[in-house]
Amino acid sequence: MVRPKASVAKGPSLAAANKSNNQRLSSAERSAYFARREAAKVLRSVLEGDARRRALGSIKTLVYNPSVRNKKATFALVCQTLKHLPIIKDVLEAANILNSKWKRQLELVYIIIYDIFFGKAISLAGDAEKFLTLHKEATQSALAQFLVRRKAKRIEDLVALYQTPDVSQPRYVRVNTLKMDVDSAVLELGKQFTVQKDDMAPDLLILPPGCDLHAHSLVKNGSVFLQGKASSMVAPALAPKSGWKVLDACSAPGNKTVHLAALMKGKGKIMACELNKEMVKRLEETIRLSGAANIEVLHGDFLKLDPKDPAYSEVRAILLDPSCSGSGTAANRLDHLLPSHTAGFDDDMCSSHLGLVVVMV
Repeated sequence: MVRPKASVAKGPSLAAANKSNNQRLSSAERSAYFARREAAKVLRSVLEGDARRRALGSIKTLVYNPSVRNKKATFALVCQTLKHLPIIKDVLEAANILNSKWKRQLELVYIIIYDIFFGKAISLAGDAEKFLTLHKEATQSALAQFLVRRKAKRIEDLVALYQTPDVSQPRYVRVNTLKMDVDSAVLELGKQFTVQKDDMAPDLLILPPGCDLHAHSLVKNGSVFLQGKASSMVAPALAPKSGWKVLDACSAPGNKTVHLAALMKGKGKIMACELNKEMVKRLEETIRLSGAANIEVLHGDFLKLDPKDPAYSEVRAILLDPSCSGSGTAANRLDHLLPSHTAGFDDDMCSSHLGLVVVMV
């Protein structure tokens, strides 16, 4: 006896339905959806690093990681969410709407709350967006109560209470002399900007504040690096000679590492140590972009290296610049946006307040 085949539902599958929903989103809506998720990942790294007082990198460094696709939107979302974070946290606590699922995704919740109340949300597609939209009345009520408590008539007045004055800084770029000479870089950048040579660092150029160079061809091909003055003084302070063997103890994201390579004219050897797995990827991308061929990446803790190992017997110098040592350049790093700053911590809380340590062997 032949059994009849089980009937198969002819309706659209769940995967097909989701695909159809995604196709109905405009390109702007899709861009907004993914920018929020990318911003949430960056924000998590920023907040975790700030809480431990051991940042994986500045906000700019994390945003301009190659894995972040929509850099401009992501950077704006992260910075603006941090500016409004004290208000967002208070509103969420008062509204008491988050279950365990969304508490595990707090950074995404922060980003979306910012977009709903303070930003220009293009689309609220996505499960998290839909959840917060359903509870919009509760969060609006909490925000209204917060306004009353802080004696503010408008949201703008409330935001102003938390604003830190912006500090205008020149845009510094370091010429990667492995790929381009300084005078050629001045001529090329001078087509669009007013360019000056720095009086202390011969490969450093000064451009007007606010210059956005992230999409410039010289930046994208590694001919110049967006690098602040303090950071650009580190490798010259070590003054490595061509042919030396140098150990960079805390290397990622790698700007100082490739600066060493340029000063050594691509000769000799640099051993670049990095403990964090994700930052190793960033370091390798920086090295690739620079064109340096004399750098070996070591994934691990340099403190666990054996000084008696013959591999290190010819090391002439060690560059040690811990991840938090940029605290002295807070305006450039946007440290004033971090919770530790608004909570009253100062640079003395940072273990690397003494600054760069360069050990000559």
